[in-house]
Amino acid sequence: MRLRSQLAYVALAALLGAPCTRGDAPAAQPTGNSRDATLAEYRQHLVELSAVVAACAHARNTISCDPALAAQDDRVPLTNAPNAERRLVRFNWLRALLLKAQSPDEVKDTAKTKPAATPPVKPVIGTSEEESTRPPQPTTSELLQAAETRLTQQIAQADEAAVASPVAPPDHAPERNTMRQVLSGRDFRNLESPTVQDTAMEKLGEWLNRIWSHLAKLQVRVAWVGSVLVWGFILAVCLGLAWGLLQLERRWRIRLVPESVPAAGAASARDWQLWLDDARRAAAAGQWRDAIHFLYWAAISRLESRRLWPADRARTPREYLALVSAEDPRRTGLAQLTGSFERTWYGGRTAGESEYLQAEKLADGLISGNPASSGGAR
Repeated sequence: MRLRSQLAYVALAALLGAPCTRGDAPAAQPTGNSRDATLAEYRQHLVELSAVVAACAHARNTISCDPALAAQDDRVPLTNAPNAERRLVRFNWLRALLLKAQSPDEVKDTAKTKPAATPPVKPVIGTSEEESTRPPQPTTSELLQAAETRLTQQIAQADEAAVASPVAPPDHAPERNTMRQVLSGRDFRNLESPTVQDTAMEKLGEWLNRIWSHLAKLQVRVAWVGSVLVWGFILAVCLGLAWGLLQLERRWRIRLVPESVPAAGAASARDWQLWLDDARRAAAAGQWRDAIHFLYWAAISRLESRRLWPADRARTPREYLALVSAEDPRRTGLAQLTGSFERTWYGGRTAGESEYLQAEKLADGLISGNPASSGGAR
């Protein structure tokens, strides 16, 4: 009985527009969603709800008073203007009333009266003076009549909003001018929005801080963790320095040497285009051995002119090859061209057109700086 009285009180409070506390919330069936509706669709929904309330008041059963008949809540525009602000209209109060209306009205017991000579009865433990003096609650039938009245009023409000002239959007130009004046001040002169790199570095710093905080908590429980972290950090720094020194030494070994004039007799003392012209003339005459010889020195002259190594004509082909780092992509092509040159020039092997074409492909890759194009040559 008390639960029904609370449900009736909550429904009446919703009809009168009073806010309900969480403790007085009815056990209605929520829809869990809403829809965007125009003013015309919202008005049609109100008409349908008014018909639902009338049918429920007439039948008073679970089918006619099903809370699901209230359908979804509506997000209604305040005016007919484009992109007008919307207001969410909820029908939880109606769902609670329909749920309550599935049961018959409570019979008001007015026959019991108190004699005048009877002394006042003390209130029962757990009740308050307000509950004992609270006015009688309206019946469900009265609440259904009030719901019909409220829906009729909402239909009239929807009609008024439909014929109202669109409200012009507010002019925020003065506020924007004020903000521009503030941001143009000296305090905000060097203010810049954070870049993607700044955001990434900030996230990295936060991640490192979380890791160090977890490690600090772990160190409190396990004493040797701190020593492992310190010595591990020192070892990592030493390994990094050693690796950096090795890379630096390797670069020094094949570093660019600034020379304004190549040494006399060096391969780069003669332009690589001239070596290449000699190779093509020898190939046209069928002198394949001499053509491969000229191709090799054309490649050496080109690499040496790029200061890949100091100019020195006294080096052997193998010494030139040793000056190129193993990580250098040009090393493979130079090694293949060196082998072809040594076999035909020093080894006395007879050279043919196929050997020349392979050597020319290797030399073109080294000269053009794209050794990948000569990777298939052997």
